[in-house]
Amino acid sequence: MNAASASLLKLLIDQAVLRFGDFTLKSGRQSPYFFNLGALHTGAATQQLAEAYAQCIVKSAPSFELVFGPAYKGIPIAVAVSEALARRGRDVAWGFNRKEEKDHGEGGRFVGGSIATRVLLVDDVLTAGTAIREAVDLIAGAGGTLVGVVIAMDRQELGPSGNTAVQILHEELGVPVLSLLNLQNVIEYLDSNGRHDNYPQDLLKRIRDYQRSHCALT
Repeated sequence: MNAASASLLKLLIDQAVLRFGDFTLKSGRQSPYFFNLGALHTGAATQQLAEAYAQCIVKSAPSFELVFGPAYKGIPIAVAVSEALARRGRDVAWGFNRKEEKDHGEGGRFVGGSIATRVLLVDDVLTAGTAIREAVDLIAGAGGTLVGVVIAMDRQELGPSGNTAVQILHEELGVPVLSLLNLQNVIEYLDSNGRHDNYPQDLLKRIRDYQRSHCALT
């Protein structure tokens, strides 16, 4: 694991974005960890996260004109990432969707720049990809062209086909699906820092057992 990934993981753990325990996922599966980017809500922490997104985007994402964040958690990500990119000399628009179309004032389903352009979608975590697919349909319906997806956390969970949600989404959409972190990064971080950070002794074992049962091994 590189220093940037370790620093980001420390931030997310300190901010209670990444939590450990016993959690029931939307799928009904029991997980020893939970990732909720909505728990991160301070200026300094958001700026650090946005810089991590921007670094990944500048390094690996294709050319685009608008950063799109699906409502609701993707909204602050998109705004913060566009600001981080501007600090790097890359000025692009940001935009997001409303959950319900506005029927008064300026009306419409979207806020921010025009969606009818080359769009990079940013979001928090990818488990099954349902929310991202809904956002992709909205983008296409508004005349936009999706060129890539960047998420904070890839849980690396396997679907019925034997591929991960990221692999399935990449094949389905035909665009790069990038992640800042994945489950293997979490395991490596805990393996290096668990004793120092006073995590329960069995935590790493439980997460590795979960990985062997439900996730891609990397």
